[in-house]
Amino acid sequence: MYKSRTYYLITIALCLAVTGCKAPAIPMEESQTALPPSYNTSSDTVNTAGKPWKQFFTDKNLVALIDIALQNNQELKITQQEIEMAKNDVRARKGAILPTVGIKAAAGVEKVGRYTSQGAGDASTEITPGREMPDPLTDLALGAYANWEVDVWKKLRNAKKAAVSRYLATVEGKNFAATHLIAEVAESYYELLSLDSRLDIVRRNIALQNDALDIVRVQKEAARATELGVQKFRAEVAASKSMEYDILQEIKETENRINFLLGRFPQEITRDKPEFTTLQITGINSGIPAQLLQNRPDIRQAELELAAAKLDVKVARAEFYPSLDISASVGLQAFRPSYFLKFPESVLYSLAGDIAAPLINRNAIKAEFSSANARQLQALYNYQRVVLNAYLEVSNQLSKIENLQKSFSLRSEQVAALDASIDIANDLFKSARADYFEVLMTQRDALESKLELIETRKEQLNAAVHMYRDLGGGWK
Repeated sequence: MYKSRTYYLITIALCLAVTGCKAPAIPMEESQTALPPSYNTSSDTVNTAGKPWKQFFTDKNLVALIDIALQNNQELKITQQEIEMAKNDVRARKGAILPTVGIKAAAGVEKVGRYTSQGAGDASTEITPGREMPDPLTDLALGAYANWEVDVWKKLRNAKKAAVSRYLATVEGKNFAATHLIAEVAESYYELLSLDSRLDIVRRNIALQNDALDIVRVQKEAARATELGVQKFRAEVAASKSMEYDILQEIKETENRINFLLGRFPQEITRDKPEFTTLQITGINSGIPAQLLQNRPDIRQAELELAAAKLDVKVARAEFYPSLDISASVGLQAFRPSYFLKFPESVLYSLAGDIAAPLINRNAIKAEFSSANARQLQALYNYQRVVLNAYLEVSNQLSKIENLQKSFSLRSEQVAALDASIDIANDLFKSARADYFEVLMTQRDALESKLELIETRKEQLNAAVHMYRDLGGGWK
């Protein structure tokens, strides 16, 4: 009796001592994520990010490609499996809150020494008059057992909430991957259209150069030009034909890049071939910066990961406190099958509650708590970084769209002027009022200006796509 009372007093004293210990404080910084009220002077809340991607892109061929990519892209499928793993983690955390119940059956045999306390007791024990305990002694048991950790400090519930937040973060991660996939397919598609246009311009330029080569050959025969002029024009034609094959290779590689994004083996990409510089650019409404917090999947993902990290700190903090485990069992046990169903003699049951808490050498728990707090601060800094990056991306794209529009207007004027200068140079060359060098330089300048105009239009189209992506469009 005295030993039992001492045991309970020691247990209670230890629990009170551990409960009274304070866990380390959480050094949490204030989140510096206040966004500016607007990107510029506009306070219009209309935001293109709310427009579904099938409405944002008007090219039916591009829409079909994006649709295939969203179904077949391997990167998205990998992300989907991450969602499934996170979902299973939620199930596991939820199961940890509930009691564990199982069924156990056991059979065994035991032979103890005759001259031991157990052997002497078994030998003197009679189950029925005139019948001693069997030797060796068999043991048969069948029963159910249950174990339950009582979630006194909400450790298990917080762990489940953290798992739910991480599951939702993986969903946002997939949405973020989808927005980037849509933008990448569109960017590659416009690259392909620009290459088609460049190829057409180069081939037309080759035709002009061949015409000029024929003229200079005739002039040479009439002693109005030299072999130097002929060779110069031949070299220029060869250079342009070499450029043609370079563009054909780029077209092939771009088609294969699109096929890779679509998760399929190489095949021709279906597309129309309109005048590239006349392609219409979708209008963009940027809205206000605060809308990024709801529209950008990467910001929502970082926010959920921060929430999960905060809950992890609470879970690690709860490890300093006592845990209460309750175990119970009920069943039948006997040393002979004939006694197995004798009631109540064969019935066994137990019910126990255990309180355990760390007291000495808590370094492992302290280290895990410190790591959880460091991960929380890491998640906070990552959230701040993602928000800042999102704002800067939109700001950059707004400036780029404006400057590209001005650049395109000036390059259009340059192309028109050089196209006119080609006709003038050819007429002057035919009348021997200009030499072959002026014709060559004019043609070269005109070709470069047209290629630069195409590149500028491609950059404009990509800037609109990137702006749509950076505003958070495409995943809804």
